[in-house]
Amino acid sequence: MKESRKIILFDGVCQFCNGSVNFIIKQDVKQKFLFAPLQSEFGSQFLQNHPELNNVDSLVLLENEHYFIYSTAALKIVKQLKWKWKFLYAFILVPKPIRDFVYKLVAKNRYRLFGKIDTCMVPTKEIKKRFLI
Repeated sequence: MKESRKIILFDGVCQFCNGSVNFIIKQDVKQKFLFAPLQSEFGSQFLQNHPELNNVDSLVLLENEHYFIYSTAALKIVKQLKWKWKFLYAFILVPKPIRDFVYKLVAKNRYRLFGKIDTCMVPTKEIKKRFLI
C-alpha cells in the first residue's frame, strides 16, 4: 500500500505555529510530513482553490486529496509522531464540537498568548527539503 502524502499548512508568522512545526519535525522520525506556510505560494494557492477554508488561518493537514482542519488535523498529526505522543489521539473520542471549541479558542488568542513574528520561518539547510515554499 502506498504511503499517503501528508502536508501541514501552518501560519508562518505565528510563534506558536512555528514552534509546533519545529516540534513535529523533531518527533516525525519517519519524515512523513512536508510543511508549507499558509502565506507561501503553495499555501495561498491551496486556500484559493478551497474557498470554504477562507476563515481557517491556523492549521490544515492535507492527505492526498483530503484535508483536515482544527482539532481533527492536530490529532491526526500527533497520531503519526513518536510513540510517546500517539496517546493524545485518544482525544478523538471527545465530541468534535467540544474539541474544535478548545482548538479555536487557542487559535483565536495565539498571537496574544505566544506572539507574532514579522516573517515566515526560514528552514535550516537540513530540513529545507521538507518545506514547500
